[in-house]
Amino acid sequence: QVQLVESGGGLVQAGGSLRLSCTASGSIFSSKPMGWYRQAPGKQRELVANIISGGSTNYGDSVKGRFTISRDNAKNTVYLQMNSLKPEDTAVYYCNVFNRWGVPFWGQGTQVTVSS
Repeated sequence: QVQLVESGGGLVQAGGSLRLSCTASGSIFSSKPMGWYRQAPGKQRELVANIISGGSTNYGDSVKGRFTISRDNAKNTVYLQMNSLKPEDTAVYYCNVFNRWGVPFWGQGTQVTVSS
């Protein structure tokens, strides 16, 4: 069983920054991506960014150049540094990892609210 603990969400003004963290316990599939998704009210969940163990990254178009994902494999932790935040970044952000059998697991979600 994999458990995920997320932290770092909150309220910030437009143009500000936040850093999200997600630590996984249990047997995760280190070769699979660790990533962040988000879901705004009335919208589908979308990819924000993910990263594989070798460091290759993938970003959603709306966050490219503003967000940076990183990963500490020794700590089973993934980070999301969010800069130049916009009101449209407001959403619940979910951490996503895969266990050793390739089954996806999701964090409980952390709210990010950006005021204009």
